[in-house]
Amino acid sequence: MADYLVKSLIDDGMFRAYVVDATETVAEAQQRHDTWSAATAALGRSLVATLLLASAQLKGNEKMTVKINGGGPVGGIVVDGNANGTVKGYIQNPHVSLPLNEKHKIDVGKAVGQDGFMQVTKDQGLGDPYTGTTQLVSGEIGDDFTYYMAQSEQINGAVGVSVFVEPDNTVKVAGGFMIQVMPGASEDAIARLETRLKAVPRVSELLLEGQAPEEILDLLFNTEDVQILQKMPVAFKCDCSKDQFAKDLASVAPAELQAMIDEDHGAEAVCRFCGNRYQFSEADLKEILKTATSQEDSND
Repeated sequence: MADYLVKSLIDDGMFRAYVVDATETVAEAQQRHDTWSAATAALGRSLVATLLLASAQLKGNEKMTVKINGGGPVGGIVVDGNANGTVKGYIQNPHVSLPLNEKHKIDVGKAVGQDGFMQVTKDQGLGDPYTGTTQLVSGEIGDDFTYYMAQSEQINGAVGVSVFVEPDNTVKVAGGFMIQVMPGASEDAIARLETRLKAVPRVSELLLEGQAPEEILDLLFNTEDVQILQKMPVAFKCDCSKDQFAKDLASVAPAELQAMIDEDHGAEAVCRFCGNRYQFSEADLKEILKTATSQEDSND
């Protein structure tokens, strides 16, 4: 089944809850970047969490960029998300595998590290984008998104994200949930939720059992008052193109473009987000140089 995300209201609006099955989304990222187990889990969790946060906070054509760097061996992680359910992302060091932690799980916290920050930039098309920055609390990603929501957005809640990686580094399942406590939520309801969260298995375990996002919602809240607001498809999707890279090349200094023509007789551009490669022939570069030079002359 294709990946999808469920948005819901719980207990007469005391909570907003989002659950996503992002297995194919994370699997595509793993294949495109050839990530090894620890890097797969770190990038996969970041993709899932960004899907959840973007679906909760964005609308229309708004966009979000999440940057995470905790000083761990995987290096920096960058993920772009939007209100339409698509994400793209990359990890600085994709070939990282580590021994399992004491819980016999992939040690994402050690892979990411916690000596650093998480930065969320929201572009709402209103001029300068808004950026919120919080310190990493564990490097486990879910905890860090939870802390970001509380500190930067003043929204209490919980984020749980998990990725099950096979021994050959492929992705078996991936998914997560985000719960936001709304104004007016009773202390009793919050206490019941906290108890449930301690008892519910990881989302990856539930997905392995065949549970759908709607069923995971029922497990999280154990109530009949679950109002499904929307089901939306999600996917890994990159908007890169040869035309976009041509525009980037046009901003390169003319002397550097000429050197590419004279020395390399062409160029290759590689998208960091998806790994797509675009070839530029010598003729392509000459045309780009001609356009860039004419624009430069017209600005003088």
